[in-house]
Amino acid sequence: MLVFAGLHFYTLYSLNTSFALALKDSVLSNLILGLLCWLISNNLSYYRPKGNKYIYVVIWCLILSALYVAIIRYVIISSFKVGFLDEKILNFSLPIRYAFCFLLIGCMTAISILFYNQQEKQELEQRKNEAEKLTKEAELSSLREKLQPHFLFNSLNSISALTLSKPTEARKMTQQLSDFLRGTLRQDDALTSLKSELAHLELYLEIEKVRFGNRLNTIIKTDEESLRKFIPPMLLQPVVENAIKFGLYDTLEAVNINIQTKFKQPNLEISISNPFDAQTAHPNKGTGFGLNSIKRRLALLFSRNDLLKTSITENQFITTILIPQTS
Repeated sequence: MLVFAGLHFYTLYSLNTSFALALKDSVLSNLILGLLCWLISNNLSYYRPKGNKYIYVVIWCLILSALYVAIIRYVIISSFKVGFLDEKILNFSLPIRYAFCFLLIGCMTAISILFYNQQEKQELEQRKNEAEKLTKEAELSSLREKLQPHFLFNSLNSISALTLSKPTEARKMTQQLSDFLRGTLRQDDALTSLKSELAHLELYLEIEKVRFGNRLNTIIKTDEESLRKFIPPMLLQPVVENAIKFGLYDTLEAVNINIQTKFKQPNLEISISNPFDAQTAHPNKGTGFGLNSIKRRLALLFSRNDLLKTSITENQFITTILIPQTS
């Protein structure tokens, strides 16, 4: 506005208008013009036209420009001592003032509409992202809560059965179950190291070994590089539980559950294998919730649907999980 005021003063003064009148005219005109620009910009922060209603904004700009010219003419002639020459120059300048005012207010209107629309778009995008984040967190929480019930029921039944026959093992299993559940409650959606995840998995395996005795053997092969990589917490337990269920329930023999990890840039690759006999396996056994929940969880966390794969090789059912590493 100071630039416009300076140009306004220079133009009037160059047309032989008195210094005082040119100064008062430029200051007053640009103050009113600034006020009108602020007024329409402020109103657009609360209301913005949609579709064909933009014509109303143009009409408002025309009305405000006419109001600006009327106020300027009235105030200058009524309040200042204006001679015949000055009044003639003033009347001559009214169409120019009107056009300039309409142009400036129109530009301010267009800039305000673009600014507020962009701001609204950003706020909507932010609210959408927050809503998606809350939905994702709620779904992840729901998935975690659904993973444990049948394992907990089986463990409690085993503890109940051991109470009379093997009270020492029952107490040991109770303590292991308590430690496992305590670790589960501390988990959140933040990534944890594979080393920490395997340590938590060992608690689960110790409980299962009390249930199944010498029939359950677990072999974990990993390396130092893999142990430093990160993985969503509580990801391996339902996969291993699935391997135990389908590996041991159809046989009375000892069974090996193999867990192998290796880092292949840019993914941490984890494979869990268990014996599988197509002739004795029941295709409808279970609901398939365990692996489906893991696949869904990985999709929510990494926005990919190809991070969990299953295959059958030489009577081994193999579940392969890929965990993308950010660094």
